[in-house]
Amino acid sequence: MGESKSAVVSLPEVFGPDLLTEGIRGRLRAIVEALVEAELDVALEAARYARAEGRMGHRNGSKPRTLHTSFGKVELEVPRARLAQPQEDTREWRSRLLPRYQRRTTGLDEALVSLYFSGTNLRRIKMALRPLTAEAPLGKNVVSRLVLRLREHLEAWKTRSLRDSSYVFLYLDATNLKVKIFKKVRKVPVLVALGVRLDGQKEILAMEPQLKEAEATWSEMLEALVRRGLKRPALVVIDGHAGLRSALDTTWPRVKVQRCAVHKLRNLETHCLKEQYPQVKTDYHEIVGAKSKPAAEAAYKKFVRTWEERAPKVVKSLEEAGEELLTFYDFPSEQWKCLRTTNPIERLNLEFKRRVKTQGSLPSEESAILLLFGLIVSGQIRFRKIDGWEKIVDVVKAENEDLKKAS
Repeated sequence: MGESKSAVVSLPEVFGPDLLTEGIRGRLRAIVEALVEAELDVALEAARYARAEGRMGHRNGSKPRTLHTSFGKVELEVPRARLAQPQEDTREWRSRLLPRYQRRTTGLDEALVSLYFSGTNLRRIKMALRPLTAEAPLGKNVVSRLVLRLREHLEAWKTRSLRDSSYVFLYLDATNLKVKIFKKVRKVPVLVALGVRLDGQKEILAMEPQLKEAEATWSEMLEALVRRGLKRPALVVIDGHAGLRSALDTTWPRVKVQRCAVHKLRNLETHCLKEQYPQVKTDYHEIVGAKSKPAAEAAYKKFVRTWEERAPKVVKSLEEAGEELLTFYDFPSEQWKCLRTTNPIERLNLEFKRRVKTQGSLPSEESAILLLFGLIVSGQIRFRKIDGWEKIVDVVKAENEDLKKAS
């Protein structure tokens, strides 16, 4: 008896034959070969069979080549040639359109890398791209080699100049990643700096892995940003790390600082009873969600009066942040929601953790940063403009006036 057909329908059966793609694929060989022939004509300064003076070499037959594209496999005949070298031996011509040993188009490589950074493993990548790569088995190291191409771009990105851009707001926070160091999985803090440009667009400025989050490591990052050309921002949004706060005082004395409202609420929760927390949260939101700074200050005082006897540690934790919990009220109201927390960096942290949760840990610090960089380059992480970005011009004017008065 023959094999019985599976009861589960396949995708080709669902969507039917792709006649358009098959038609394009049938003509793709002629198109690619014509492009390569034209490239060779330019290199030789003579068309095929032409008798031209000043010819820069001679054709030398052709060789078969298999190329896998976004339209599938294409069998080609690639021309060969020897180029004349003044006062030297001839050298073999090499196409720039079809680099030596290239088996896939860059578009297909981009698709492989994007799928990898989206969290898809190699087995699922093979399944997703089966119509395109069925005759080009993907080895287990193919994606790894493609990802490693990002390394030199990462190094250039880490040292790029910041002098030509102005960053009005700066978010600073750290995320902990699980990394293998000396055969042991450890939590490694990655310090992250995210800036907001004059056009309101957010941009990652730096990501630095460190052995620990401390004043010295934050100072090192801030000094590196200043050397690269980062100017004093109008506002820095941070969590409650004391070392970071001290490093800011050293780098930019008297810079305006906003303590993250979300981090502070988490701190308050740890200092109150479970039954108290819902009311503590409600009273706290009256502070950070007020319609004006005077209203927020009144809510702050009310919070202290309400909880100083029932939960003194909660009040102490609130007062630890002081006025820096209300700094965002000094800026346009359209921007308040975006300036009172470090949520933009939190989103980066969450996206990264989502991507690596199936791996457990990463083999090295370098691989962790490379993966973070890849998430940004591949478009897996995109930042929208800050709310009220049209008012950034007013913020810059006010900051310049404040600096003049201070001087």
